[in-house]
Amino acid sequence: MPRRILIIDDEQGIRAALGQLLEFEGYEVRAVGNAVDGIAAYQKQRPDLVFLDVKMAGIDGVEALKKIKEHDPSAIVVMISGHATIQTAVEATQLGAYDILEKPLDTDRILVTLRNALQHLDLHEENARLRETIQSRYQIVGKSYGIRAVIDKLERVAKTPARVLITGENGTGKELVARAIHSQSTRADGPFVEVNCAAIPSELIESELFGHMKGSFTGAIADRAGKFEQAHGGTLFLDEVGDMSLNAQAKVLRVLQDGVVTRIGGSKTVEVDVRVLAATNKTLETEIAEGRFREDLFYRLNVVPIHVPPLRERREDIPLLVSHFVNVLTSREGVAPRAIAPEAIERLAQLEWPGNVRELRNTIERLLILSSGPRITAEDIARLVGHRDPEQAGLGSLLDCKTFEEFKHAAERAFLLAKLREFDWNVSETARALDMPRSNLYKKIERYGLTRETLS
Repeated sequence: MPRRILIIDDEQGIRAALGQLLEFEGYEVRAVGNAVDGIAAYQKQRPDLVFLDVKMAGIDGVEALKKIKEHDPSAIVVMISGHATIQTAVEATQLGAYDILEKPLDTDRILVTLRNALQHLDLHEENARLRETIQSRYQIVGKSYGIRAVIDKLERVAKTPARVLITGENGTGKELVARAIHSQSTRADGPFVEVNCAAIPSELIESELFGHMKGSFTGAIADRAGKFEQAHGGTLFLDEVGDMSLNAQAKVLRVLQDGVVTRIGGSKTVEVDVRVLAATNKTLETEIAEGRFREDLFYRLNVVPIHVPPLRERREDIPLLVSHFVNVLTSREGVAPRAIAPEAIERLAQLEWPGNVRELRNTIERLLILSSGPRITAEDIARLVGHRDPEQAGLGSLLDCKTFEEFKHAAERAFLLAKLREFDWNVSETARALDMPRSNLYKKIERYGLTRETLS
């Protein structure tokens, strides 16, 4: 669809010449001879760009610009004038004019200005689409009391500068809460920078957070800004903050107190304006008691606590989440669409979901890909997800073991399977959480014949 251009000028010759040029370039053009008609045409048609004469009888161009901007602050308006003064240019610029062209109009200058303005519009529209996609992707879905309490609290705290500590099991959606706080805050136009403290080796976490100077350690081949500097003017999300080393904790505390960072190997301090949100699946009070987390840092981070409940405590949200994931996977990630039978959704709502919302999302993707019929049935759930009733998955089945040795093997198998599901079968993350060498975990996976499809 061609871009729409509106010309507002009281000179018939200008309207005709400019209109002919723009139509030849493929634009849809409308031209009017006074500001009153021009303002009405803008409000009715919402053109992509306006050429507006400065000097006209009645309402002049500057006043018309003001009225158009009042109606649509994002309007792109290029002023044209035969005798533009510095004062006029300053006033028009202050009111939001994109540019000012002098008469007689130069064809090349018109086309360059037009192309630049429309590129600016394209970028603005692309950013709006991207923001909408991101907000949809990170939407918090649910109507349960627990999730409504989370949403209510994050909406209250978002507009404030307060730090927030988000707690909850793995896979419950702590990152979604952090992103929602950022998107509703006064820093929404600034960067959102995430650091997974559990995924970065302890010897590298300080470089990741605070940056380093060239030559400060082996492998530091260039100066590098840390996450605090990258998040300047926005939000820094410290995910799994309970896994941060004590040395890094001390430096983070100092940044929170002083608002400055010093890169590793450097002496110059850099001021940072950053809102810090943190999340953890650990009980930090226990970590403090056992000497693994600083109490003073805990109080700095835990200004407003938000706890995200596990999926088993909000089962009424599962049908909504299933519908949401089906829509996301089919409309934006290219998975073939497929309906889900009511009895299948009911069966999903009865399962335990130790990996919480993350596990549910991955399960829906698996069902959409591997189910063979036109819709997903309860039989597909049994075949592809398995029977995971609490009695079958828990102590009830273990007590059926005949010997203590058989019980130990069954319990270890069930425990490892639950942990692998919790970490979405990421063996490295699971091994780290279990404080077990990765090679040992691989051996146990092989010994018990565990596979991603082994879900019973």
